[in-house]
Amino acid sequence: MLVAAEASGDALGAGLARALRARLGADKVRFVGVGGAKMALEGVQSPFDIAQLSILGIVESLKAYPRAMARLKDTLALAAREKPDVAVLIDSWGFNIRLAKALRKQDPGLPLVKYVAPQVWAYRAGRAKDLAGAVDLLLSIQPMDRPFFDAVNLPSVFVGNSALAHDFSQADPARLRAAIGAGPGEPILLVLPGSRPSEIERVMPPFEDAVRRLKAERPDLHVVVPVASTVADAVKARVAAWPFRAHLIEDDAAKDDAMTAGTVALACSGTVTTELALAGCPMVVGYRTGAVTYWLLKRLFKPRWVTLFNLAADDTVAPELLQDACTGEALAVEVARRLDDPELRVRQTAAQNAALIRMGRGMPDPSEAAASALLDFLKGRGRAV
Repeated sequence: MLVAAEASGDALGAGLARALRARLGADKVRFVGVGGAKMALEGVQSPFDIAQLSILGIVESLKAYPRAMARLKDTLALAAREKPDVAVLIDSWGFNIRLAKALRKQDPGLPLVKYVAPQVWAYRAGRAKDLAGAVDLLLSIQPMDRPFFDAVNLPSVFVGNSALAHDFSQADPARLRAAIGAGPGEPILLVLPGSRPSEIERVMPPFEDAVRRLKAERPDLHVVVPVASTVADAVKARVAAWPFRAHLIEDDAAKDDAMTAGTVALACSGTVTTELALAGCPMVVGYRTGAVTYWLLKRLFKPRWVTLFNLAADDTVAPELLQDACTGEALAVEVARRLDDPELRVRQTAAQNAALIRMGRGMPDPSEAAASALLDFLKGRGRAV
C-alpha cells in the first residue's frame, strides 16, 4: 500500500512502484493506495482525488479537517479491504501521521514505513518522537535527518532525494523553442506557481502581477507555464484571463524541455526549485502562506532559507521573496535583473550546481535505494518477497 497526498509524493510513489516491480516482477507485486496521476500509471487506483488533501497552512488545515478525516476513513477502509503486506506513507506529515496511528490501531501487525521525514532539523523537533511511536522504518531523503531519529530509536535509511535523480539528458530546449515559436536568442520566462490549491490562491496573484510588469517592458518575452496535474484546471482558468499569450505545459517531457530552455524561472518554493537547478535554469523563488501560519513559522523555523540548495550553500544563491516581500513589483525586479544580465545568470547557475553537489547530486537512483531498503526491511520482518 502506497499513500501520497500531494504532487511531490505522487512522483515518489510512482518511482518506488516502478523500482519494486522491476525487482520483483510484474506478476509478483500488486499496489493499492492513494495517489495522483503518476501513481495511477503504475497501477495505484486512488479512491479519491488527492487535491482534496493538498493543504498547507494552519487556518486552511482547520477548515479542511472534516474533509481530511473523511478521506482518512476512506483510506483505512481500503487497507481493511485489501489487507496489504506493508504500508508506505509518503510525505504529507499532517495526513500521514494520523493515518499511521489509525493503521496501527486497526491492524497492529501491519509494517508501517514513512517515506520522507518531517523537517525536524528546521522546526518542531518533537515530531521525531511522535513518528518513532507510529512507524517501524523511515526512508529519509535528507542527510541531516538521521541524528534526530537515531536519538528516538527509529531505524532510518538515507535513500537520497529523488529530485536530484531527475534525468534531463533527453530534454531538448530547441524542441520547446520550436513548439512555442521562440527564436534562438529570445528570452523565455518559466512561471511555476505551485502544486497545491492554496498555492495557486496565494502565490499566483503576485506571480501574475510580476509577469504583467515584465511582459509590458519586454514584448518579446515568451511566457511558459508548466502546470502540476493537481492544480491544472485552476491554473488554466487563470492563465486564460491573461491579456497576453502564455504557453501551458502539462506533458512531463515537455516540462523537461521547458526547464532546460528557460532563461529565468519564477518559481514557487518546493521540489521544483531543485529540478530547475538540475536543468541549469536560474530562478527567483516566491512564496506566500496564511498570515497565522507564517507568524508561527517565523518563530519556529530555524534556518535562514527555505530553498534546499540555498540551505546547502549556506548562502542566498537564488533570491527568496516570502510573504509580504512576495509582491509583483519585487518579483519583477529580481527576474528583470536576471533577464538583463547574462553574467548574473551564469554565476547563479554555477552556484546552484555547486550546491546540488553538496546535496548529493550523482548518488544512485533514490527510487532504487528506497526499494532496496524496503525489501531488506520486509525480509528482516520475515515477510516473503
